[in-house]
Amino acid sequence: MSSTGDKVKGLANEAVGNIKQGVGKATDNPKLQTEGKIQEKKGEAQQALGNAKDAVKKTIDKA
Repeated sequence: MSSTGDKVKGLANEAVGNIKQGVGKATDNPKLQTEGKIQEKKGEAQQALGNAKDAVKKTIDKA
């Protein structure tokens, strides 16, 4: 997957995770809150992967 694709999927997962956390908190559903936290962290990791791919590509392009 491209770095842009990783970043977009990461942003989407992070957003959905935040929504799940909010809904879980509002409905007193700890399971949904936990799922949201996990999905948010997954999104953050996907974005970091996209950023790392960009950094590697820039390094290779400079060489």
